[in-house]
Amino acid sequence: MTNYVTAQPPKWAENTVVVWSVFGALAVVSLGLLFWERRLGAGEPDGGVRSVPLGRIAVGGHSMNPPAVSAPVRGRKAELERISTLVRGGGGGMVVVCGAGGLGKTTLAAEAAARARAEGQAVVWIRWRDDPEQLGQDLAQAAHILGLPEFRLEEARTGRVAFVDAVWEHLAAVTGWLIVVDNVDAPARVGPGPGQPAAYRGWLRPHGGGVLLVTSRDTSRQTWGPEADLVHLQPLADDAGAAVLLDAAPHAGTAAEAEALAARLGGLPLGLNAAGTYLSVPTSRHRTFAAYRHAIGAEFADLLGAEHPAAAADPAVARRVVRHTWDLSLDQLDQDGYRLARPVLQLLALLEAAPVPRTLVTPELVTDATGLPATAATVDAALAGLHQYGLLHTPEGDGTEPGSPAAGRLQLHPLVREVTAHILARPEPTTAWLTAIDTHLARAVEATRDMPGRTGWPTARLLAPHLPAHLDRNTPHNFTTARNTLRHLASLLGAAGAASEELLLRRHILDFDNRVVGPDHPDTLISSDYLANTLSELGEHRQAAELHQQNLAEYERVLGPDHPTTLTSRNNLANTLSELGEHRQAAELHQRTLADRERILGPDHPDTLASRNNLANAQGRLAAAGRQRRWWQLPRPRREA
Repeated sequence: MTNYVTAQPPKWAENTVVVWSVFGALAVVSLGLLFWERRLGAGEPDGGVRSVPLGRIAVGGHSMNPPAVSAPVRGRKAELERISTLVRGGGGGMVVVCGAGGLGKTTLAAEAAARARAEGQAVVWIRWRDDPEQLGQDLAQAAHILGLPEFRLEEARTGRVAFVDAVWEHLAAVTGWLIVVDNVDAPARVGPGPGQPAAYRGWLRPHGGGVLLVTSRDTSRQTWGPEADLVHLQPLADDAGAAVLLDAAPHAGTAAEAEALAARLGGLPLGLNAAGTYLSVPTSRHRTFAAYRHAIGAEFADLLGAEHPAAAADPAVARRVVRHTWDLSLDQLDQDGYRLARPVLQLLALLEAAPVPRTLVTPELVTDATGLPATAATVDAALAGLHQYGLLHTPEGDGTEPGSPAAGRLQLHPLVREVTAHILARPEPTTAWLTAIDTHLARAVEATRDMPGRTGWPTARLLAPHLPAHLDRNTPHNFTTARNTLRHLASLLGAAGAASEELLLRRHILDFDNRVVGPDHPDTLISSDYLANTLSELGEHRQAAELHQQNLAEYERVLGPDHPTTLTSRNNLANTLSELGEHRQAAELHQRTLADRERILGPDHPDTLASRNNLANAQGRLAAAGRQRRWWQLPRPRREA
């Protein structure tokens, strides 16, 4: 150093070669340190990435750690294993966990994330906020956590390279990560730019070195493209649903009672969690699974959160409330241009909790019920949208026998239907909607009867569960017409061999005949005869014989012993007795019926000829039975030596 006292430089400073050598060495060291720092930011020479401890990741004021799973995930073993296999495989890809609201997509993703982290994977959780720019920033932060150098991000921010490409080039080069993007319910708005993720040019791509896991209500393969692995969630089985309830409220009842409640809630995890949370509170009015199940009908709104002050305004709250969770999907469909999705869902909710034939949901029905203009194309679009968001299912239906034509069928989840119907019941009744439904149900039965051959049989079976309510609503003001509609469908079901479905209709008709026109009315006796015949077709010959015996006594009292309908009733009783093996009594009744028909109707009347044929059959059976009895009474032949 310079000696400021003497102002004389040190001896070594007089040697210019030494001075310049020192300065040169310092410059080389500085440049070396600069390049070494850049090399550390860009990665190791072999292409590896520095290991970055994740700790608690937070960016922009929100956590990028997965939410904690507070209870065991039940009934999703296959789905979790499918995701874990892909994560462990190391080949990367994209998984879309999809399904209707309330099925537990976020919970499943959180459990998959916890398992991946336990196996040493780097895990980043991103919650979609309907903001493409924020999603880009979050994914960039995730890539930075996984080693993307800052200078590369700066190049992207200044426009020298595409931001999305810079992020995904790095994510493609790095392995051992799982990135979850939760609640992507509007995939077309993910960006950057318009269009669905299926093009794989936006923020969601299947080309990473790790696994991108997306949760969404959109279940369409067209949305996610051919390279995405779709994990389509379904409601939980009854035993798994019971396990969810028992986890939350272990002292609320038996496993069987929990299963019954799980079935009542349709296996919907959101509903199960709501019930379990309620039952776990010591001050709740209903403390057992059985009590909760019985109270649902009367207290549906209170128990399943049909009213929640913040749900309508806050989507995050709406997702957690059974009543409001599906409104998010319906609002999204409306924004996407599916204007008829909500009214079509409401129409289906007013029908019974059974598959509905697709042919019933016509533009005319929608317009007659709602007053909204509808075309075949807009109704098709509404149904497709409801199906895409998991609100509507199309269970595969077959015909009455192999090779027969299948009937298209539509079905709502039971809780979706119940919530929607509950909303429709307030604040005013939906009389116009139900009137339109009844009109079109009657038309559908007539159209099905007019179909050639067996082509109408599958549709007839689908219509059957919805017809009793049709009769209920039309009693007593339009009872006769509605009853005849049910009789027509019941006859068609009988021809199709669907005796069980026919029996339900026949019982319903007879019950209403007894109440509306009385037990002595001829129409009631006719309905009773139809029911007895159906019982006989099902092999319930003893019940059928007892009912025929009652009917015959009533016919003789009301119409007289010689009335043709009375004779038909006696003929039916004789046939049923023959099926029971009471051949002698059957032959005697057929003999009496034949004599009366010859006397009243004449020897050539078709009923007389039928009676003569029935008598011959009964006598033949009686003779065969006699021969069989005599054969058993013969002594055994002696065996000779």
